[in-house]
Amino acid sequence: MPRDRSVPRTALLVSTALFAALLSPAASRAADDPAPTPVDRFEGEVPFAAQPAEGIFTWGSDADDPPTLRLAERPDAPDGQKVLEGAYAISGWGGFTHDYAATAPAHDWSAHRGIRFWWEGRGTGAKVGFEIKDGGAHGEASELWTTSFTDDFTGWKRIEIPFSDFAYRTDYQPVGGIDQVLGLTQMWGYAVTLPAGAGGGFAMDGVELYGRADQSLRASVTTDAAVYPVKEGAAAAVRVTLATTGAAPVDQPVTVAYRTAGGTATAGADYTPVSGSVTFPAGTASGASRTIRIPTLKDRTAEAAETVPLQLTVTGAKPPAETPQVVVDAHGLPYLNAGLPVRQRVKDLLSRMSLAEKAGQTTQAERGAITAPADIAGYALGSLLSGGGSTPTPNTPEAWAKMIDAFQLRAQATRLQIPLIYGVDAVHGHNNLSGATVMPHNIGIGATRDPRLAQRTGAVTAAEVRATGVPWDFAPCLCVTRDERWGRSYEAFGEDPALVKSMETVIQGLQGARDGRDLKNDDKVLATAKHFVGDGGTTYGSSTTGTYTIDQGVTEVTRRQLEAVHLAPYQDAVDRGVGTVMPSYSSLDVAGDGRGPVKMHARADLLTGVLKGRMGFDGFVISDWNAIDQLPGDYAARVRTAVDAGVDMMMVPYGYKEYSAALIAEVKAGRVSERRLDDAVSRILAQKFRLGLFEQPYADTSGASRIGSAAHRGVAREAAAASQVLLKNDGGVLPLKRTQKVYVAGSNADDIGNQTGGWTITWQGASGDIAPGTTILEGMRRAGGGPITYSKDASAPLTGHDVGVVVVGETPYAEGVGDVGNGHDLELSPADRAAVDKVCAAMKCAVLVVSGRPQLIGDRLGQIDALVASWLPGTEGDGVADVLYGRRAFTGQLPVTWPRSGAQVPINVGDTAYDPQYPFGWGLTTLAQTPRGAAAGLGALRLAATAAERAGSDAAGRAAVTRARLIVQQKVGGNLTAGVSKPFAEADRLLLTGRYRAAVEKLTEAYRAA
Repeated sequence: MPRDRSVPRTALLVSTALFAALLSPAASRAADDPAPTPVDRFEGEVPFAAQPAEGIFTWGSDADDPPTLRLAERPDAPDGQKVLEGAYAISGWGGFTHDYAATAPAHDWSAHRGIRFWWEGRGTGAKVGFEIKDGGAHGEASELWTTSFTDDFTGWKRIEIPFSDFAYRTDYQPVGGIDQVLGLTQMWGYAVTLPAGAGGGFAMDGVELYGRADQSLRASVTTDAAVYPVKEGAAAAVRVTLATTGAAPVDQPVTVAYRTAGGTATAGADYTPVSGSVTFPAGTASGASRTIRIPTLKDRTAEAAETVPLQLTVTGAKPPAETPQVVVDAHGLPYLNAGLPVRQRVKDLLSRMSLAEKAGQTTQAERGAITAPADIAGYALGSLLSGGGSTPTPNTPEAWAKMIDAFQLRAQATRLQIPLIYGVDAVHGHNNLSGATVMPHNIGIGATRDPRLAQRTGAVTAAEVRATGVPWDFAPCLCVTRDERWGRSYEAFGEDPALVKSMETVIQGLQGARDGRDLKNDDKVLATAKHFVGDGGTTYGSSTTGTYTIDQGVTEVTRRQLEAVHLAPYQDAVDRGVGTVMPSYSSLDVAGDGRGPVKMHARADLLTGVLKGRMGFDGFVISDWNAIDQLPGDYAARVRTAVDAGVDMMMVPYGYKEYSAALIAEVKAGRVSERRLDDAVSRILAQKFRLGLFEQPYADTSGASRIGSAAHRGVAREAAAASQVLLKNDGGVLPLKRTQKVYVAGSNADDIGNQTGGWTITWQGASGDIAPGTTILEGMRRAGGGPITYSKDASAPLTGHDVGVVVVGETPYAEGVGDVGNGHDLELSPADRAAVDKVCAAMKCAVLVVSGRPQLIGDRLGQIDALVASWLPGTEGDGVADVLYGRRAFTGQLPVTWPRSGAQVPINVGDTAYDPQYPFGWGLTTLAQTPRGAAAGLGALRLAATAAERAGSDAAGRAAVTRARLIVQQKVGGNLTAGVSKPFAEADRLLLTGRYRAAVEKLTEAYRAA
């Protein structure tokens, strides 16, 4: 029969699709089912937008991973006229989300059986993840419940997913869950995770809720924990809780039969077996609970931990996801005796460990990788970490402590109950934690030239980190930054090894006493000296990592340069008792050794020979993130190379299973010696004992109330003030007077994200209001007495003001993402240049450069009256305002050389040709009495420095050199020539090494050249 051509093709296709759907048993609707409830029809009713508005938005692990989306008119659209189409090419993870508005009430889905949608299959065979968002404050602070479907079909197909198919996602927001019950009464939307690997496209339509809620599927039984450690002879109490979606009472009784069976404990000898049942009658409200007690028995035998599984059989509801385990704690063994020396405890524990347990101790996984929490015990993992931005939700101290305690509880289910050691990159305060005190980055701390202040910042960081349950910090960075183009420049204290060494007091701030006796305290953490060795000296253009230009590249040095510049800070760190060392991603190419560039993770000569051998380092070496993947050879070869080189613990964030299996196989095959493995494990265990983790594995939150406290922020404020370097101050523009009318402009005046930089809340950091604190503008408004006009782009009227303050500089970045040539340069942005030009042409002006490295500003220097290197001052903008308004004097000095032009980079103190814009060590002061004098005065200071040096009086020697430096700066003014800069910079280097007489002599040379 010929087709009636009068029927529009669109209508025909849609009617055909819907007719097929009606014939499908899966899609049919029972007579008593409620009508489907639309969620998304993709006709334009829901915009592409992010919270707090309702909308559809994309996300991914890096800039390339979010898919592209569009609403496309399709004649074959199953629902309406449009569908959601997308294209993707995902290397990590990526997808899209529909969130309901954060300010609107959540939706109630509890009347329905499940969710369904149309999906255009491409027959790829790939799995597509589908999540729904339940409870919490909004869609980004809710529980995630997840499932997936397989794209093993072509054309449109309706995917139906009963709510009973969704499993609680344990690795994401919020950690520990709100109640771990899919309530369905407070729903915030859904998310789709697209396949990684080969790129592709997709189309989706008609998301809706379907069917009637099945009473038998919406009740579940949970236990309050998966692991119940108990001392021998005590009784474990397992609480069993009934929960229902929608929180409605159950219609039918729910019975939980229980019995103890299996495990490693012996019934009748280690515990009293129990069995029986508990019943929740019909009408029982959601949240009701019953307690099952399992008594353990005490004997006089010392033994390892033993497990007693409690088997649960549930009728009328979904059973718990895991069988709860009672663990009779290990007891009576020498390694558990806190009174024994650490060395003896390590030896005893090591003798009891299996090969698999030893391999597990050397393995570190990312918290986000632990999708099956039982893996912590199953793989005997030694460590977990939070990478940059890997946080619980909500990102609070309480949630951090709860998360880490949950991980530590899992470790208690292991035979030997070796606690985890949890690590974070707290590189300028507990920077992953919202509300923490964020210090200036290291480059600013180096500018303070104040070792005692550096130690205090470390102490604040340690206290805030440990109060959230974290005992280990991947800091400080002891790199010596030799090229401003490096994206990690701000992680260095400076360009001279003597300056870096002087700031290593931060290690005592973090760890306490050099012998490690303070590590068990609730305000100390294990420190990490990184990145061993030479990461600050990589050659521009040598990186082979993605689009990086210098980070993770090759450091080309002579043996003498290696020793004098890059290795020098590490001996001091070892002498200070630093607990761990992290090798660099970079390669080392030592002239004349015939080896060419070799990755540091493969350099046994340095990791084992120099660090552990010559320097006497007795802590453990932790790899950088997936660093073994940059070594040559197959996976087994890379594991073997790194372990044999001296890496004791491997940071394999998402590859912990593969790493553990490979290491075990290498040891069994004899390619990695068990002696080497024992050495690695012994080093790791020793630090766990020193940290007191065996006695107190769980978070001690007694110091949590001090996180972000006024006292802690006071230290950060002082550090921010001391880090400000006054480079130019013609006419005494600074300090400002409180009576002046001040015009403030520039991109970084009122942006706390920009002033905190990378490694703040997330890995790369972000512009905007990302953390509690005070911007520079806010600090100025609190410090000043006169009116302040703020105009970011200097578009507000300029007349009527006494002075302008233009705050310019960089936006956040981290690591090689910030390399010059990788989307970054050393120039001010066009908007910042325009703001400087406008303000400085209209009035006297001070320009503050908020950045992680020097910015090229020489072309505008003539029109600028005062110039300040503000670095990245952290959350306490009040500290910057303190020096601007004279509450504190400018005392900071340049920790790196400030170049005149990009052609000079790299430029460092000690270079043969040295003619910078401002030399290393330069820093004017606003002290009330600036020393004045001539060559005769410098002669007297030379004698004073000589006497101080002979007497071993560092304070007197430094005072003499500082006075001489100020005299020279007073005379030089803006007349900085190569003849002045070279001896001036070298004088500061001599000062840092205690050669006070020689320092004054160099300053005298600079004075004469001025």
